[in-house]
Amino acid sequence: MDKKFDLTFALAGNANVGKSVIFNQLTGGNQIIGNWPGKTVEIEEGFLETVAYKIRVVDLPGIYSLSTYSEEEVVTREFIMKEKPDVVIVVVDASALYRNLFFLLQILEMEVPVVVALNQYDLLEKDGFEIDIKKLEDLLGVPVIKTIATKNVGLLELFNRAVLVGKDRIMPKPILYGKEIEDRVERLMQKIPTLNISISKRFIAIKLLEADEEIEKLVNDKSIIAFAHKLGEELEALHGETIQTILIRERYAQSLQISQEVLKRKKGLAKDLSKDIDDVLLHPVFGFFFLILILLFMFFVVFKLGSFLSDYIGSLFDLLKTPFMSLHIGEKLKIFLWDGVIEGVVAAFGIVLPYIAPFYLLLSFLEDSGYLARIAFLTDTFMHKLGVHGKAFIPLIESFGCNVPAIMGTRVLERRRDRIIVSVLATLVPCSARSVIVFGLVATFLGPQYAILIYALDFVFIFLVGLLLNRYLKGTGAGLIMEMPKYRAPVLGVILKQTGVRLKEFFTFATPIIVVANTLMEGLIILNLLPYLEVIVKPFAWILGLPTLATLTLIFGALRKELTLIMLATFYRTMNFSSILTAKQIFVYGFVTMVYIPCVASIAMLKREFGSRVAILVTIFEFVLAMLLGGISHLICEVIL
Repeated sequence: MDKKFDLTFALAGNANVGKSVIFNQLTGGNQIIGNWPGKTVEIEEGFLETVAYKIRVVDLPGIYSLSTYSEEEVVTREFIMKEKPDVVIVVVDASALYRNLFFLLQILEMEVPVVVALNQYDLLEKDGFEIDIKKLEDLLGVPVIKTIATKNVGLLELFNRAVLVGKDRIMPKPILYGKEIEDRVERLMQKIPTLNISISKRFIAIKLLEADEEIEKLVNDKSIIAFAHKLGEELEALHGETIQTILIRERYAQSLQISQEVLKRKKGLAKDLSKDIDDVLLHPVFGFFFLILILLFMFFVVFKLGSFLSDYIGSLFDLLKTPFMSLHIGEKLKIFLWDGVIEGVVAAFGIVLPYIAPFYLLLSFLEDSGYLARIAFLTDTFMHKLGVHGKAFIPLIESFGCNVPAIMGTRVLERRRDRIIVSVLATLVPCSARSVIVFGLVATFLGPQYAILIYALDFVFIFLVGLLLNRYLKGTGAGLIMEMPKYRAPVLGVILKQTGVRLKEFFTFATPIIVVANTLMEGLIILNLLPYLEVIVKPFAWILGLPTLATLTLIFGALRKELTLIMLATFYRTMNFSSILTAKQIFVYGFVTMVYIPCVASIAMLKREFGSRVAILVTIFEFVLAMLLGGISHLICEVIL
């Protein structure tokens, strides 16, 4: 426990149970995000201060078990074992009690102070059910509080009970399993020495029976480990199943028994519309039809609204340019500061923000409504062809806004291999900046059909690259196990919070890189180094069939994608691009900018997530392929256009 605080609360639970909403309601704006040591998984911390207590609140990753199959599971278990929070608040979806109890029972095995937040209780009541809270408390041996986090219902009582449990260190009673299992757990507990962690011997014994490698390393006693294996083999001989399966079945049996005892049907059962809606939205034909329709609607809204906001914000910055340029400082310094530093800020706020903010607002709407999980399920079969599961489709959707948060979004995937595959594909998805180029250049001067063709070619290219990575990166495809939340009316506060988190990641990480890159670009221009760069790009200009000066703008596109179009207009001093490029050159230019190397912010994010080697290899790979495909498209255009 952190000594700066009187108490530490850890929020744990499955994904999509409203855990983060409770966290936000408790902590308000007092939050920081950090990585657990040695892992890429982020944990969010908040602070809460009352007259009597200063409390640290930690939002642990949403998981389904305390095994060590994913980094999220490792982080959650290690935090509880090593940080020793005063209370673990387990957030349970009341409308899916049976499935959520499976995770709660594993937390209770650790014999740490626990308070249960029975959240989304309104969804349970809409289904026509209620829960006997007193009976549930008696069966679990821990306090249980009904909450509706989105409406701030029950959170004060939850907080007060958590303080009481944490202050007095009230421990839960153990939940007992079958006699054969309990006999062997008891025998094993007698052999286990006292360890310097806050977790009970019972949890250690159960995990040793499961042959948990991390716990075996912690115990570090060959005789105890061998004894645990022997006891596990005895149980396997009795049941005819692996010890892991035996314990999973036992936990689910307990979960079923408890849920059957406390779950009551109310009079006047309400009709569950979720199933009727899913019959349409998860249909193998109509499901994809509505998915495409929803995505097209999103993009239409984003680009209509984004175009308006971009022009408006740009005009506001233009009002500042005249007074700034009238300042009594050196002319070159003024140009450097405005065109370099300030224009970098303008790019983030006036070009990128107007497109990614509406996109993430709509994405958060889909997430809070429960539809985003359906997208993962719907696309699972298709995504398996690329060696990943349906959850990988969600970061790819995020990429249409910006590749940087999308690469971070791959953290929802359990394996490094899957995260690398999806991150590479994410860098090839047309982000908002690339789409500005395609629509502003190709659609404007050649027609929308050619812009659509470039998108189609890009999607085919993404699929082929995915097949290639799946074939040559070691590993096999993983199955999809995730909770399917009920549909619910999105809450504005939650949507704004989720959007804010995504935008915060962009501005704290990507914006400084954009500003620095823009400043370096302006430095090159002021120092008159562009002629030297023109010499370097001449061979590539010949491959692509583009003018040398137009090819040079691709370098600036590596700094910021939309800079290619901005610099094209700057170098040629015209927005009428059809006067400087032929039809085939416009098509090739638009296609190459679509598949060209990631921007520096995306490369930096790849480095942060996977290391320099992966970032460099991805950059080289995409550069070579862009030149190859650009050269081929140039030859084809020579014949067709």
